[in-house]
Amino acid sequence: MKFNIVTARQPDGRTRSRQKAFTLVEILITMTIFIFLVGGIMFAHLFGLRMFQITETKLSATAGARKVFNKISDEIRACQSVSVGNIDINNNSFTGLLDGENQAGTALMIYPSTNANFIVYFVNPSDQTFRRTENGTSTVILAESVTNSAVFVAESFDGSVLTNNQNSRVIHFTLEFYQPKYFLRAADYYKLETSVTRRSQELQ
Repeated sequence: MKFNIVTARQPDGRTRSRQKAFTLVEILITMTIFIFLVGGIMFAHLFGLRMFQITETKLSATAGARKVFNKISDEIRACQSVSVGNIDINNNSFTGLLDGENQAGTALMIYPSTNANFIVYFVNPSDQTFRRTENGTSTVILAESVTNSAVFVAESFDGSVLTNNQNSRVIHFTLEFYQPKYFLRAADYYKLETSVTRRSQELQ
C-alpha cells in the first residue's frame, strides 16, 4: 500500500514540503538546559578563579619570604657583629638592647665588616611593613601585612631568650602575616620563622 505525501501548492503551480519547527515545549526545555549549562560553567569558572587567587597569594608570599629569609641569613652568617634592638621611626634611630634586658626587639642591626657600614632590618608598625635600610639612607619594603612586633630574638643554643650579648647567640626571627578578606579571597594568616648564627665567633 502506498502513501501519498501531501504538499502545499504555491500560486505558480510549484509544490513544497511542509516545514518543520520546534514546539513551545521543546523550546522551553532547550532554554532551561542551556541556562543550567551556562550557570554550571560560570560557577566552575568563579570557583577556579577563587582557588587560583588563594594559591597565588600563598605561593607569592612564601616565595617572597624565602628570598627575604635567605638574604638575612646570609648576611648574619657572614657579618662581623649583630645586635638586636628597637628602632625609633620618628627619629630614624636604632637603639640596641642592654645587658640584663630580654634580647627581643623590632629591629636587627648588622655590621658586615669592621668599617662603619651597617644594615638594619625593622618593622614599621604604622603601615605594618618589614623593611631593610643600609646606612640609614635607602629603605626598601620587603614584606607587608606584618602583624607581630617582636621580630628578632637572641637565643641560646637550647632556645632560651638571652639577657646579654652572648658570643654564640642564635638570632631567631619570626614574621606573622594577616591577609584580610576581600572579593573572591578568604582571610588568611600564616607565620614564618627561622634561626641563624654567625659562622665566625668573636674572640673572648
